Amino acid sequence: MKNNSTVWFGEQQLTIELICELADQQAKPKLSKAPEFVDKIEKGTAFLDSLLANEGVIYGVTTGYGDSVTVSVDKQLVEQLPRQLTRFHGCGLGQYFSERETRAIIATRLASLCRGVSGVSGDLLHQLVGILDKDILPQIPEEGSVGASGDLTPLSYIAATLIGERQVSVKGEVMPANQALAQANMVPIQLRPKEGLALMNGTAVMTAIACLNWQRAERLCQLATRITSMVCLGMKGNAFHFDSALHAVKPHPGQVLCAQRVREDLNGESAPRNSDRLQDRYSLRCAPHVIGVLQDTLNWARSVIEIELNSANDNPIIDGENERVLHGGHFYGGHIAMVMDALKTAVANVADLLDRQLAQLCDYKFNNGLPYNLSGASGEVSCINHGFKALQIGVSAWTAEALKNTMPASVFSRSTESHNQDKVSMGTISARDCRRTIELTDQVAIACLFAATQAIELRQSSGEIHPESLTESITNTISETREISPFLEQDRPLEMELRKGLEALSNGHWTLY
Repeated sequence: MKNNSTVWFGEQQLTIELICELADQQAKPKLSKAPEFVDKIEKGTAFLDSLLANEGVIYGVTTGYGDSVTVSVDKQLVEQLPRQLTRFHGCGLGQYFSERETRAIIATRLASLCRGVSGVSGDLLHQLVGILDKDILPQIPEEGSVGASGDLTPLSYIAATLIGERQVSVKGEVMPANQALAQANMVPIQLRPKEGLALMNGTAVMTAIACLNWQRAERLCQLATRITSMVCLGMKGNAFHFDSALHAVKPHPGQVLCAQRVREDLNGESAPRNSDRLQDRYSLRCAPHVIGVLQDTLNWARSVIEIELNSANDNPIIDGENERVLHGGHFYGGHIAMVMDALKTAVANVADLLDRQLAQLCDYKFNNGLPYNLSGASGEVSCINHGFKALQIGVSAWTAEALKNTMPASVFSRSTESHNQDKVSMGTISARDCRRTIELTDQVAIACLFAATQAIELRQSSGEIHPESLTESITNTISETREISPFLEQDRPLEMELRKGLEALSNGHWTLY
């Protein structure tokens, strides 16, 4: 593990990038030692203790949960209540979140609790930092959250780990949590009143996945722009569709940025205008308008995600400094749900754009003289080689699935828990849907990148493009692509090259903008 930086919880505002660094183990978590932070945490727990000593009524501490708010909990049972909450929510199903996602979830929950208004102790915060630092990762099922009252069921697996229950993963090995804690010289903690609820009653799962989705979508946005530049070259497209004066009269920031990037890839305003069409088809001409929507969605999404990331999002809020208990609904994940629904729609539209670009490249009726399906075969074997024909079909399938996945999850609220949770966000489902849409669009993008690279090299071999006329950015992308997938001279299986390309994309292999 290579730690390049330290993230100080309780001391700094967190960003999407910091959560991603923690998820990738490129940063080390630390808990603030600042006196004002320690004092704020201690005031919260002291206030709760005083309320309990005076037999005050506190939701989730001296009452049952949810619809059971009317059920009083006897004083001698108050200490057992948090453990009971973690246990009865241990009913998640589906695949487990990846190690990377689990680190992001732990970090995101820690960020919220470190706001100092959740009534948790310093011991609990140190325990959370400990499992993140030592990479003791709860096995968290993906399914079972409606996103209000927060991510109760998935977050119960973090709470269970802290008290030494359920299963965790350590360096890929699954073992009981108490065994993993012992190996790390840690001991299970006893949850104080309110701590079970504080751990579980929040938006950490959906917000963590939103951070990771944002990073992937931002990289995808840049790659789609570079692919558009390359397709324009391969298609002998019109560079003036990206003219600065043209886009100045409709100045959506993302659209303008996308056009600028393509313009620079094509050697600025002096790029050759060698098409036999006055206007290219929409998938080229309107690419800045499609990719620009994703860019602007990313800009908006960042602000929403980072507000949620740096918020206290459980209930009730424990204001120890002013000695108040504030009951509300901050566990509701509506903002993250809306952002994820919007982001997956913008991403899927980019998949559709690239799918149409590839269809043009492969179809001899539209590709301005390129070989059928971009085949690199020549001579008598050319008639039995089919180039990118099957890959174009695959891209169509992946695009269709991405588009199908854009049904907004946030509108599918269900009334749950005896109609106490009668309007819920579905934010975690939306975040998972968005992740799947990005996965599919990544597949589309890698396939289209291979094809666009092939198209440019075919133009070079025919003398229509001179290598020295290409910008450094395009030349570098071609070189980086060929490290993974050689020129397709004769048909071969492309699956492993595509998989290698997807892995390279996630590792930042391509030099983009």
